Amino acid sequence: MTTRFRSIAVVGAGAVGSFYGAMLARAGHRVVLIGRAPYVEAVERDGLRLDMAGRVETVRAAASTDLAAVRGADLVLFCVKSTDTEAVARELAPLLEPHAAILSLQNGVENAPTIARHVRQDVVPAVVYVATAMAGPGTVKHFGRGELVIGPLDADKARAAAVAALLQDLVTLFATAGVTVTISRDVIAELWSKLLVNCAYNAISALAQSPYARLAALPEVREVQQALVREVVALAQAEGVALQFEASMQAVDRIAATMPAQLSSTAQDMARRKPSEIDHLNGFVARRGRELGVATPVNQTLHALVKLVEAGYAGGA
Repeated sequence: MTTRFRSIAVVGAGAVGSFYGAMLARAGHRVVLIGRAPYVEAVERDGLRLDMAGRVETVRAAASTDLAAVRGADLVLFCVKSTDTEAVARELAPLLEPHAAILSLQNGVENAPTIARHVRQDVVPAVVYVATAMAGPGTVKHFGRGELVIGPLDADKARAAAVAALLQDLVTLFATAGVTVTISRDVIAELWSKLLVNCAYNAISALAQSPYARLAALPEVREVQQALVREVVALAQAEGVALQFEASMQAVDRIAATMPAQLSSTAQDMARRKPSEIDHLNGFVARRGRELGVATPVNQTLHALVKLVEAGYAGGA
C-alpha cells in the first residue's frame, strides 16, 4: 500500500468528487471535501451519505467551504465544472504543497492542460466512467460503474520513471478503495473518446430529461447520435487524435448498456436550472470545428438548444 498520499482533498465536491471522496474515506484515507455551504453543513452534521448497491452508508470525512483546506494535501481530486477550471486553478496554485499531485476528474479535453498552465505540480488527466448524482445535500447516489483511466498529460514523458511511479501509486491508492484504475499510454485519445460519448448523450438527455437507455431505444435518436459521433471523429482526426467511427459507436452503445438509468450531468444541471458544461462538450466541438474548418452542424445545434434553455433561467422562463 502506498504511503505517498496521506491526505486527500476533493476540490468541487459534487456527484463525482463525493463518490470518489467517499470511497477513499471509507477505506480509511484522510479526506477533506471542499464544496458549497449547504453540502458542507450536511456533511459536518450527518456525514457524507453514500447510496450504493441498495444500501445507504454514512462516511465520515472533513468538509470545508474554504479552498485553503487543500493545504497539506498530498493529492487533490480536481472536480470543479469545466467553466470554473481556470479560475479555481489560479486560486489553488499558491495553496498547494510542492510535492502534491492533481488528478483531474472532469469532462472535456481541455481541463488538465488548463490546470497545468497555472500550477507547478504534476497534473494527471483521468477519464471517469461512473454514474452518480447528488440525491440531496451531502448524499451521493451511485448508479453504476466507477472505473478510471489515467495517463501522463505529456505523452513524451510516459516512460519517465517519476511519472510512471506517480501513476502506479494512484492505481494502488484507488485499489485500496475498491476503485479500478487503468493506466493508458494515450490518455488524451481516451479523453476524446469520453468527450465523444458525452456529446452523443449529454445534450439529448438534458433536453428530453431522459436516461440513456430510453435514448438508445429510439432509432431516430440513434441516427442523431451517429451524426454527432461522425462530427467528433472528424474533429479528433483534424487534431491528430485517431478515433474511428465504428469503435466510437460501440463505446456509445456500452454506455447505454452499463448506465441505463443515468441522466447526464447536463440533464441534472438543467433540472436544477443551473448552468451546465455544454460549452466544453458540444460547444467545444462546434468552436474547434469552426477554427479547424470541420463542419459540426449537429453539435452546434444541440449546443444552441441547451444554451437557449439556460438563457431562460434568469428570467424565470
